[in-house]
Amino acid sequence: MLISAAAAAAAPLQDSIAERVAPCTACHGQEGRAAPDGYYPRIAGKPAGYLHQQLRNFREGRRRYGPMVYLVDPLDDAYLAEIAAYFAGLDLPYPPPRPPAAEPAVLARGEQLAREGDPARRLPACADCHGTQLLGVAPAVPGLLGLPPDYLRAQLGAWVNGQRRALAPDCMATIAERLTPQDVAALAAWLAGQPVPAGAHPAARPERRAPLECGGMPP
Repeated sequence: MLISAAAAAAAPLQDSIAERVAPCTACHGQEGRAAPDGYYPRIAGKPAGYLHQQLRNFREGRRRYGPMVYLVDPLDDAYLAEIAAYFAGLDLPYPPPRPPAAEPAVLARGEQLAREGDPARRLPACADCHGTQLLGVAPAVPGLLGLPPDYLRAQLGAWVNGQRRALAPDCMATIAERLTPQDVAALAAWLAGQPVPAGAHPAARPERRAPLECGGMPP
């Protein structure tokens, strides 16, 4: 049905943050819940400090992905913080994960690395920084559940290969140097297969002493 010019003029565009960030959902899915292609991450409900820092990382060259760099390059910190706060404030349920395709031994290894680490190789547990429930820690540490396996593999691989960096001291880069390809595959398979409990949120404060100093995390 065609809309007349008069009708269009009678319905002015709402200048709200929800309208201005609508282009983000073209890749990140409806309301930032993650797209079905398995590559783009969910951003709804992530800690605001983490989202803000990642937007800055794209703008300042610590992360490389052309479309993201193009979008954020002209934006100042205040606007990036507004975008981050909007998506962080979305409290939306997570869909159930797909059953993992990996072998039981691989999944067991992924769970061990996530919950306990590997002290013999000086690999801290993911839970040491990302929360005992792996749901993240406010204001700047992301959750690791509710993410597609392809995205997890790609991001862990980017840390391993030096394509993704963070503010110094870069704790994730230090940890990634100790990961094998088998570790990356096991972590991605196990994490992607874990359900996110209804009403789950990032922890309000760190639950454990961080094993390494991290420039992207507040003291």
